[in-house]
Amino acid sequence: MRQRQSAAVSPAAESVKTENPVPTKLGPQQKESPPGDFLGSSRKVFALCLAFRMVNALLIQTYFNPDEHWQALEVAHRITFGYGHLTWEWKKGIRSYLHPFLFAFLYKALAVLGLDTPWLMVKAPRLFQSFLAAFGDLYLYKLSVILFGDCVAKWALFSQLTNWFMFYCITRTLSNSLETVLTLVSLYYWPCMRASSSKLPLESRKWGLIIAALACAIRPTSAIIWLYVGLLELFLTCDKLRFIFLEVAPMGVLVLGFTFLLDRLMYGSWVFVPLNFIRFNFLSAGGDYYGTHKWHWYFTQGFTVMIFTFLPFSVAGIIQSKNWKLSGLIAWVLGLYSVLGHKEFRFVLPVLPIALIFSGHSLAALRTSVSAYGKGKESLKIHTKFPAKMHLAIFFLLATNIPVALYMSLVHQRGTEDVTYYLSKEVLHGKVRNILFLMPCHATPYYSTVHRDLPMRFLDCSPSEEKGIPDESDQFMMDPVSFTSELAKNWSLPSHIVVFDWEEKQLRDFLISHSFKKIKRFFHAHFKVDRDLQASVVVYGLTGD
Repeated sequence: MRQRQSAAVSPAAESVKTENPVPTKLGPQQKESPPGDFLGSSRKVFALCLAFRMVNALLIQTYFNPDEHWQALEVAHRITFGYGHLTWEWKKGIRSYLHPFLFAFLYKALAVLGLDTPWLMVKAPRLFQSFLAAFGDLYLYKLSVILFGDCVAKWALFSQLTNWFMFYCITRTLSNSLETVLTLVSLYYWPCMRASSSKLPLESRKWGLIIAALACAIRPTSAIIWLYVGLLELFLTCDKLRFIFLEVAPMGVLVLGFTFLLDRLMYGSWVFVPLNFIRFNFLSAGGDYYGTHKWHWYFTQGFTVMIFTFLPFSVAGIIQSKNWKLSGLIAWVLGLYSVLGHKEFRFVLPVLPIALIFSGHSLAALRTSVSAYGKGKESLKIHTKFPAKMHLAIFFLLATNIPVALYMSLVHQRGTEDVTYYLSKEVLHGKVRNILFLMPCHATPYYSTVHRDLPMRFLDCSPSEEKGIPDESDQFMMDPVSFTSELAKNWSLPSHIVVFDWEEKQLRDFLISHSFKKIKRFFHAHFKVDRDLQASVVVYGLTGD
């Protein structure tokens, strides 16, 4: 990937840098990188981003979304080691194996080298994702350079690296994280996203199409983004028939055909995942089973929480830049996702970096505003000294984003990660034979962290064919004691039971009466998210073990 970008970047970037200065008040001389500038080359930018994202990955010690484990690492673990739980989506053919395969290769390398220890089984996937995330950061910088120049690109990168939600999410092993990286890389190669594409190599759009097709193969909903970009390109290109029949069709068939064959190999039968995905999520509104929000949620809560205090800077940057093509993509994605009943923060993650590019634009405008009225030596001070407004803006953004990023990454909802890691170490010492997770479904990592083929049980929450029938997870939450008493009639006696403190209060007498004792408690959260407060996670062990 690095070789491809180095071959196609420089000519277009250099031509646009002198044609499209930002803000418009700036003279061209203010956009050139001074000699010895640390961010003067792609390699140095990538090195900086990689170092930052690796630290970022190591600081992620909390649980955010089940898909990080259950739709990526758990599947990869099963591919590599032969055991691991496949959720109902994999039985229905709604997911493609393309994304988990990346981590399957990583697991295989760890196993061959004898490095599949508890710590590396937890950290290695996120460190691998940090490598991918660094490419996303690099291409955000490069895209900003060709759109607005070096000065804006540096502040766009600053916004990307300091935004709390990007820090919290981009190094997690979610398919949305990889989708975001692929989106940034692909946008860089699309001619319609640039102010001028006359000197852009003919191969550039083909790379953009291939990478966009990969994003759609990993997450079919990514087609929402590429429908907008593709229609824009179709409108602006001169040779429309060439674009459709000699580029879009062959590239789409090539990538989707490859994933089709991969899924055929893994599923053991012909499965067309995009069709199954669309049928479940759009035609039957199956995603609504996991909760719905009001149509305006992304605008009033979801995306505003993600962009946080960068919001006014992004809005200002959109107005200042007047780049309606790129800002229109944000509105398009938020608008179409708002039509769906089931909404999550991570669904619109790919357009968050785009909004942060505009934040970089307005920050650059703050730094260079002196030059609009300054004369002589005064106007040159912008190279060495930031205006007071700039200092205030930087302090405000850092003071609001860094604490939230660290709290969400290190503190909030860490108990379920800690307890599974603890059990994985206990397994090595032969202290664990059978684990029962008496908690809402998919609340913890699973075999991908425990990394031993021992009996484990969690409460199922697969969608039922019959509406109105509560699943196991709901039944347990409604009456923990009755559900557990009924479960105990037929269970294979576990050596360890994991439960949240809220349910533990109701189950304590039952557990003691069945010869269990409390052996460990882990802090989980200070405030509730979507249920009653789950302040801690408690491990009970069978007496005598």
